[in-house]
Amino acid sequence: MTTTASSWFFWAALSACFAALTAIFAKIGIQGVDSDFATLIRTVIITVILAAFVWFAGKWSDPRMLSSRTLLFLSLSALATGASWVCYFRALQLGEASKVAPVDKFSLVLVAVFAFAFLGERPSVREWLGIGLVACGVLVLAFKR
Repeated sequence: MTTTASSWFFWAALSACFAALTAIFAKIGIQGVDSDFATLIRTVIITVILAAFVWFAGKWSDPRMLSSRTLLFLSLSALATGASWVCYFRALQLGEASKVAPVDKFSLVLVAVFAFAFLGERPSVREWLGIGLVACGVLVLAFKR
């Protein structure tokens, strides 16, 4: 692996670990609490911690200096993230974490399709096979009787 390849893979793997912990901690944390309210509490905590991190790391810059295109797409991303979190927490409240989280990861399949359609990315046949296997796994979990 090249330095760049191993760098993105490290961070993506770490993200997967934290995402797994998110499902477990959230499932425990939403017991007896409305899932939408739980999502709000989670979001407030994330905002405070991330703002402190950006500030203390010296990464703060004037958001008014960002292009309108950047602001538009960051805003759309934020709206999609918020909608995803609300739906995810509702699903966790209603279902088992071991079933909800894998179905949520159907986003892997959708990312590949959207990246193909909108970003011009061209996964190899081997990569499409892996994406197809993820889709099959989600279907097996979703329609388990």
